[in-house]
Amino acid sequence: MNLIRFPSAAMTAHAGSPTVAATLRSLVTVVPPHRIPQSVAKERAREVFGSRMPFFDQLEQVFDNAAIEARYSCLPVEWFLGPADFEEKTRLYQQHATTLAHDAARLALERAHLQPQDIDVIVFVSSTGISTPSIEARLMNRIPFRSDVMRLPIFGLGCAGGVLGLTRATQMTRSQAGLRCLLIVVELSSLAFRYDRLTKSNLVASALFGDGAAAAVISSDPRDAGSPALGIGGEHCWANTLDVMGWNIDANGFDVIFQQSIPQIIAEHYPAALDGFLSRHGLTRADIDRPCCHPGGAKVMDELEKVFDYPKFGLDAERRVLAAYGNMSAPTVLFVLEDLLKTGRRGDMLASSLGPGFTAAFQMVTLGGEAGEA
Repeated sequence: MNLIRFPSAAMTAHAGSPTVAATLRSLVTVVPPHRIPQSVAKERAREVFGSRMPFFDQLEQVFDNAAIEARYSCLPVEWFLGPADFEEKTRLYQQHATTLAHDAARLALERAHLQPQDIDVIVFVSSTGISTPSIEARLMNRIPFRSDVMRLPIFGLGCAGGVLGLTRATQMTRSQAGLRCLLIVVELSSLAFRYDRLTKSNLVASALFGDGAAAAVISSDPRDAGSPALGIGGEHCWANTLDVMGWNIDANGFDVIFQQSIPQIIAEHYPAALDGFLSRHGLTRADIDRPCCHPGGAKVMDELEKVFDYPKFGLDAERRVLAAYGNMSAPTVLFVLEDLLKTGRRGDMLASSLGPGFTAAFQMVTLGGEAGEA
C-alpha cells in the first residue's frame, strides 16, 4: 500500500459537496496470452492487404512509426488472416471478455485483501463488444459476489472509458461512506479488425490496437485510508465531433472511425478543455505534479507532451506502455497509472484520456509514499 499526503479540498470534492473520501485500494492489469510483435503484425497485414490494397506499400510504414514493439491478443495471429462476421466476433467477445474480467477481478480482490462478498458495487466498462446479459452479470456466475451487489455496465466511452470509469466508480463510492466498488475495464480491440475493409483507418487500427484489461478496488471505508486518494473528475464533450472517433457497425462487426485530426484537436482545443476543468475547481496546470495520459499513439503523445510542457519522450510511463502493449483503448491509461505506482511516483496526478463524442476525460489521483502497487 502507498501512503499519501492528503490533497487539498479542491482536489477531492466539488465546493459545498459532502467530503466522503475515496481511495484506490488496489489496481491491477492483465493481458490475454497471445503476444504479437509489431514485426509479425506488419508481415500478416501484408499477407491480408498487400495484394488487395493498391496503396499498401505507401501506408505500411504506419507499423514502423507507431512506436509499438508488441501487443497482446485474445486470439492467435492466424485468426486474422480470414473474414469473420459479427456473430462470431460477438461470441468471441463474450467468451474472452469474461475470462479477462474474471482474471482481473480476482487479482484486484487479492491485492486488496478482500473477498467477493466485501464488494458493494461493480462498474464494468467496455466498448469493443456487445453482451446482454452484460459481462459483469456473467462474472457473477464465476465469482461469488453478493446477490444484492449494485452493477453498472458502461458502453460507448471508447478510449475515454478508463478515466471516466474511474470517475463514475469514485462518484458512486463517495455517495456513501463505507462502500467498496470493483471497477473492471476490458477491451478486445483486436476483434474490430476488418478483413473486408481496404481503408487507411483499418490499416492504422491494425498497427495500433491490442487487447487488455484492468481492475481496481475503490473504497470509501475509513479503514482503507492510506491508499492513493481519488479526487475530482470531469469531462468535456466538443460539439459537432461525432465523426472523429467511434464505430460504424454492420453485419461484419465494428468498423473503426479514426480521424487524422485527433493530434490537431489535442494541440488546438484540448488545452482550453483542460484549463476549464481545472479552473472550475480553483486549480491550474501548475497544481498537477504529473499527468497520467492515455497513450493513443505516437503523434498523440507528441502533442500531449507539448500541452503539459514535457520534452519529447518526457512522458516516459506512457511511452513504455504504448511500446509494450499498443493502444488497448480504455484500460491503457490504467496501465500507465499502475506503472507510475510501481515506479514510486508521488504527488497529484491528472489521469486524462480522449474518446468518442469527441470527449476529454479527467480524474485527479494523489499518489505518495514508497514505491509499490496500490
